[in-house]
Amino acid sequence: MKRKYKVLKHREYQSNDYKIVPLRHQDKYKIMQWRNEQLYHLRQKNPLTKQEQDRYFNTVIKDLFIQEQPGQILFSFLHKDKCIGYGGLVHIDWQEKSAEISFLMETGLEKEYFEKNWAVFLKLIEKVAFNDLKFHKIFTYAYDLRPRLYPVLDNAGFVLAKRLKKQYKIDNQKIDIVIHEKINPADQITLRKVTASDLNLLFDWANDEEVRKQSFSTGKIDFETHKIWFQNKLKSKKSQMYIAEIDRNPVALIRFDMEKDHAVIGILIDKKWRGKSLSVPVLKKATGLFQKKHPLPVHAYIKQKNIASIKAFQNAGYIFHNKQTFRNTIVHCYIKEINT
Repeated sequence: MKRKYKVLKHREYQSNDYKIVPLRHQDKYKIMQWRNEQLYHLRQKNPLTKQEQDRYFNTVIKDLFIQEQPGQILFSFLHKDKCIGYGGLVHIDWQEKSAEISFLMETGLEKEYFEKNWAVFLKLIEKVAFNDLKFHKIFTYAYDLRPRLYPVLDNAGFVLAKRLKKQYKIDNQKIDIVIHEKINPADQITLRKVTASDLNLLFDWANDEEVRKQSFSTGKIDFETHKIWFQNKLKSKKSQMYIAEIDRNPVALIRFDMEKDHAVIGILIDKKWRGKSLSVPVLKKATGLFQKKHPLPVHAYIKQKNIASIKAFQNAGYIFHNKQTFRNTIVHCYIKEINT
């Protein structure tokens, strides 16, 4: 029987050939072997026995699936349906909405595939923590023994929160404990209206190579053309433009152009902030603010090959309407109705 955590909306979370599923009983001895092989960096002092592993799975793990607020949520990490690791959210604080990330992969894969697998796992566990559970913070707690952990954390948007000096002793040497954390992007984002001082910022963003590629007009924009467009948009009562910021750093532009019975949305993310799971929370926050002030359905027109944008709008609550022609291009139309 395929088990599901009562507390989660979904049973599995997938990224290409990788996925995490609720911790499987059939993987328990693999996990035991990996833990015993990697004692040096775990908070486990002695090798596990099969009896101990059986007892743990039959008592502690079994109960996690039915609890309203379990202390940990653990997954088998699969590549092409083969278990290559496990981990999840542990030391969960439901009041503070925070959790530590645990992760362990098959020992034989560490040397060649650690960075790739660790990056994919982080991406998947963020979906659980931030999208499903709406947690405020996730963090890692690691003995300072594996420097390959840190570049992946940096690329995923984690920051060094604390370094506990000489807190762990191994082979008569004291080692630091390093804590990295990431705040839910939805909790960091603020919105402000575009002002005249944003002229140059939006010019640079508009001419970014990826932005031009996904736009309906793919050519470079000259500054005078941009300036005229920008000034007209600022003056127009039919256009609303917002800058999304994190810690006062501009990260995205969201534009709403109002028509008779609906509005059309456009979004672009600053290239420095792409890949940090910002599109969905930016879309949700901006659409909510716009519809509160202007009770109109919002239409998104997305090129068929722009899969990343399609997924972002889907996850932000936009519903597929149809395929149609928009500005001489076949697009997918997604709509966010009012109060849905």
